[in-house]
Amino acid sequence: MATLRELKGRISSVASTEKTTSAMKMISSAKMHKAVGMLQRLKPYRGMVRNVLSHLLVTDQEFSSPLIESREVKSVALVAYGSDDGLCGAFNINIFKQLLIAIENLRKQYGKNVVITVIPIGKKMMKAVQKIESRSLKVESVPYMSTRSTMEQLTDFTELLRSRFVDHVYDRVDVAYMQYVSSSRQVMQQEQLLPLSAEALAQNVDPKAAASPCIFEPDANSIFNSVLPLHLRSTMQEIFVSSTASEQASRVMAMQTASDNAAELLEELNLEYNKLRQQSITTELLDILGGQVER
Repeated sequence: MATLRELKGRISSVASTEKTTSAMKMISSAKMHKAVGMLQRLKPYRGMVRNVLSHLLVTDQEFSSPLIESREVKSVALVAYGSDDGLCGAFNINIFKQLLIAIENLRKQYGKNVVITVIPIGKKMMKAVQKIESRSLKVESVPYMSTRSTMEQLTDFTELLRSRFVDHVYDRVDVAYMQYVSSSRQVMQQEQLLPLSAEALAQNVDPKAAASPCIFEPDANSIFNSVLPLHLRSTMQEIFVSSTASEQASRVMAMQTASDNAAELLEELNLEYNKLRQQSITTELLDILGGQVER
């Protein structure tokens, strides 16, 4: 049985843990709301890009661009957004599981000889994927990319993927990440970033665009080729910020769970401490009374 001093030490330790997890929850909550705010600020820009594409796609013209070129797939780049820090529950584990499923599906679709290059973002994801590296599964690190990267660095990374696709280094580029839906719900997603699918672009067409025809200068195809990189960049920005918001939401939930567990344990320890203290006082009183009787 634990002594009063031992119980007091454990109570102090658990109370300190509860305060720490509560503070970390507040910090993660603030970071999550900041990321959600960034998602909201990205919407007008994405809306403008979508509006231009909508006006282009409702015309009867044919468009050509290296970004929509579909070819035989021999090499695939798979970007996996994880986290640099821990204490975010099953966030990285769920992404890694989805990554393994994505790799298996790509091999089923394009054959076992397809070369897959995994580009992990975040130290935790890098550590996980290095364990599965093989001859047909390469792991590539982009030094300037992390979960704390700036939008300028993200733009450089998007341009790197675009140029490698255009130069036939990669025949397809996919992204695996956790999409932010709400503070209590995040959904695992895998999206094809390149080549841009004409069907996917058509699905985003605003029906109102057909009712307001435009005159294109210099020509529709030139504008189409200018807007597609902007569409690609805005998509990657949304994925990056959504992943950041999801990471912080997962950390908020993990810290809330840890804080609740610490509070529950603290209550149990306080109850045990009070029982042991009461028992100790009763014993001392009995000893005093026993001494008086002997006299």
